[in-house]
Amino acid sequence: MRHFLTLLDVSPEEARYILKRAAKIKRKLKAGKATHSLEGKTLGMVFDKASTRTRVSFETGMYQLGGHALFLHSGTTQLGRGEPIEDSARVLSSMVDCVMIRTYGHDIVQKFAEYSKVPVINGLTDLTHPCQILADVFTYEEQRGSIEGKTVAWIGDGNNMAHSWINGAVSFGYHLKIASPEGYRPDAKLLEAACALGANVTLTDDPIAAADGADLVTTDVWASMGQEEEQAEREQAFVGFQVDDRVMAHANSDALFMHCLPAHRGEEVSASVIDGPQSVVWSEAENRLHAQKGLLDFLLRGQD
Repeated sequence: MRHFLTLLDVSPEEARYILKRAAKIKRKLKAGKATHSLEGKTLGMVFDKASTRTRVSFETGMYQLGGHALFLHSGTTQLGRGEPIEDSARVLSSMVDCVMIRTYGHDIVQKFAEYSKVPVINGLTDLTHPCQILADVFTYEEQRGSIEGKTVAWIGDGNNMAHSWINGAVSFGYHLKIASPEGYRPDAKLLEAACALGANVTLTDDPIAAADGADLVTTDVWASMGQEEEQAEREQAFVGFQVDDRVMAHANSDALFMHCLPAHRGEEVSASVIDGPQSVVWSEAENRLHAQKGLLDFLLRGQD
């Protein structure tokens, strides 16, 4: 049994297999051919945080693979009434084949996985968002070929997506340049651990320096869910960190722009960039579906 709480829970070779499997499943779907590799399997989806893409992609993905997904909101389950996480894990994992959790503290998914009898997937925590990085790398490679040896620029908050890009540098071998203002840099321990495993990461407080020579430029909202009270403070801190045409002009001419969405045009990204020709955010969003099907297939069936 394997869990997927961070990207580093799978080896670089296994991460590559997941994307290869995702590509094969996507090609078959576009050709009108079904892949029912998870027929009879059930995914329990536990949500503490609101979601559009995570719920739709996992629910649709299980259906397309011949399985079934159950939506469980913490507010309407015993988890939301104070049942210990370990008790919920024991019970839920006795009834389903896999559990996906989208929540706040990373310790919640760790504790659930500790007591679960089935694979547990991190659908997002405040620390990491590993399913999104699978979709992002999958999207880049569809458009431009292997990401290994390329340069990725992260501009903005050192949040869960920044952490996922850091871990991705271990798995996929790209050079990551992160531009964040003082006080909003990535978690130092996570960065140190990834660099010890071979991640090539450069930190700067200059968005132009990060974008210079980049093959991919990506960002996220300045205030994530749960940080709404910090919105005004963060807007001040992130002045100059918007990904706009000036920033993109310093990236390579064929560089792509990504955003995990939802986006705030006029804040972390200009409308001219996210709606412009270098943006692949809509393909990126769709590829959550396909990358997660590759992941589910791997966790529940292993490698062919």
